[in-house]
Amino acid sequence: MRLRLLLRLLVAAGLTVDAIVHLKVAPDLPGAEGGGIGANALFYTQAVVAAIVAVLVLAWPRRWSYAVGFLVAASALGAVLLYYLVDVGTIGPLPAMYEPVWYAEKTISAAGEGVAALAALAGVVLGRRPRTVAPVRPEPAMRYGAGPSREHVRR
Repeated sequence: MRLRLLLRLLVAAGLTVDAIVHLKVAPDLPGAEGGGIGANALFYTQAVVAAIVAVLVLAWPRRWSYAVGFLVAASALGAVLLYYLVDVGTIGPLPAMYEPVWYAEKTISAAGEGVAALAALAGVVLGRRPRTVAPVRPEPAMRYGAGPSREHVRR
């Protein structure tokens, strides 16, 4: 029980850190150019999605909510690492966001995403076990046809 609560809190905390950092950094990023999606819009979207999923995991700690939390956190961490390591360039409407430097906000965000992703994965694996109800068993005397006969009951 305590482990499940800890996982819930870790996922929510990691996603909350992610949301706060993205909200803080978004105004400093460029907007849309030439009909594309601006980096600031992507950061605002990530912040909102991370905040919603954090509340979702806190309110409904189920396998599906942990899975959603894992997808949000792992995809954000994957994007940070990809754009740090590779100059992907523009992909369709997505802007080029190559940034081969680490700074405090990026490190904090990546740490939150990593913690949230790992805790959410553990939440998916452990999941919420369905409650089992003990099967109803007949009285011992009735199991094997023992007990009062029909004739005896009529009297």
